[in-house]
Amino acid sequence: MKVLVVEDEALLASTLMMGLRAEGFTVVAVATGVDGLARATEGEYDVVVLDIMLPGLNGYEVLRHMRSRGIWTPVLMLTAKDGEYDQTDAFDLGADDYLTKPFSFIVLVARLRALVRRAAPQRPAVLEAGMLTLDPSRREVFRGDAQISLTPREYGLLEYLMRNKDTVVTKAQILQNVWAADYEGADNVVEVYVGYVRRKIDIPFGTKTIETVRGVGYRLASDGVS
Repeated sequence: MKVLVVEDEALLASTLMMGLRAEGFTVVAVATGVDGLARATEGEYDVVVLDIMLPGLNGYEVLRHMRSRGIWTPVLMLTAKDGEYDQTDAFDLGADDYLTKPFSFIVLVARLRALVRRAAPQRPAVLEAGMLTLDPSRREVFRGDAQISLTPREYGLLEYLMRNKDTVVTKAQILQNVWAADYEGADNVVEVYVGYVRRKIDIPFGTKTIETVRGVGYRLASDGVS
């Protein structure tokens, strides 16, 4: 899942980025309302974490502009305020959820996952490719009855490929959706992690699930074996 964090408190933003990435999210963080609106408008995100008190445009203004432009990405708003009026304002403008600082990180993650599930009912509860299954709610991967242990990055890569099964995805698309839109490292990191995933989901089972499409990218076969 890809998350946009719009938060001007540097320490909180850094903590959120580290924590969400450890949970397997792809995170893009910006510190102003103007940058937040631009990112939300130009990019594709599964959910937005939006602070209310921001420089440039405040969170209310960012949310209002998003909704007026037809951007219905789920938004969870953060604020240091705890008045009922603030919550009513947020929901009236189109917010989907609301947390008051300080908050529990565990609660934040649970609410983000719930927002994504509600906003995208077309996504299957369990992703399948032949005998390979991935359960996003439990973050579990199985080949038949055998459970497969993946690191957060490996899991994010496999989830992205399974959500796009039978479709060729480029290295750039993988980097943008599994790493970050502003990733500046070498793109051969994708090859490295595809190798890691193959060694866990295929080699022990004698299968070949992820196909390399030379000069283009990768494709995961819908039947789980190509």
